[in-house]
Amino acid sequence: MQKDLTKEPLLLTIAVLGGTGKEGKGLAYRWAKAGYKVLIGSRSSERAVTAASEIMELLEGSSSLVGTNNREAAQLAEIVVIAVPYSAHRETLESVKDLLKGKILVDVSVPLIPPKVAKVQMPPAGSAAQEAKEIVGDGVDVCAAFQNVSHEHLLSDNDVECDVLVTGTSKDARGEVLKLVEAAGLTGWDAGPIENSVVLEGLTSVLININKQYGSTHAGIKITGAYKK
Repeated sequence: MQKDLTKEPLLLTIAVLGGTGKEGKGLAYRWAKAGYKVLIGSRSSERAVTAASEIMELLEGSSSLVGTNNREAAQLAEIVVIAVPYSAHRETLESVKDLLKGKILVDVSVPLIPPKVAKVQMPPAGSAAQEAKEIVGDGVDVCAAFQNVSHEHLLSDNDVECDVLVTGTSKDARGEVLKLVEAAGLTGWDAGPIENSVVLEGLTSVLININKQYGSTHAGIKITGAYKK
């Protein structure tokens, strides 16, 4: 069950770049419901405002959620989440990289290349998250997370039987992202350094293939044999 953090004084502001898309909306909904201040970012401020209004309707207006452009969202947030399609990945990061120093960047993107989205296709950097690290440079901790959770889960209030693997450039950064996983009502696992993000991202194509083969829409993963302390 999602942890109720609405009564706790959460100081962090989270920007979701690409928050007008399905995955971005789902994450924004979960975090706003948990009590975080959330900024929906988009290339179009109008689209971001519309998306924020739609999410606020689901939340019945009781949370802090604002739509704006990508740069303003990135500038005002402590943690920046990029949830854009891979085709817009590099362009979006290039447009905000000067605003990310000293912050955590959470990359939710997956290098899916239509029409063969059920086939793993990684970029020269190794993964989208590693590519993000090359683009934003030093001074930014980059983590990968949420690639294997369906937006259908995120936009519902049901318990989610799907775990989240988190990789990243430092253990401290992974720890902060794991807090966001918990706030979203999910179980997260520290999956090690950012080089391991190739596995997280590749699993998305595997799950898409499973959905196609078995008539599902939201296959996920579950870690067994390990226990939280």
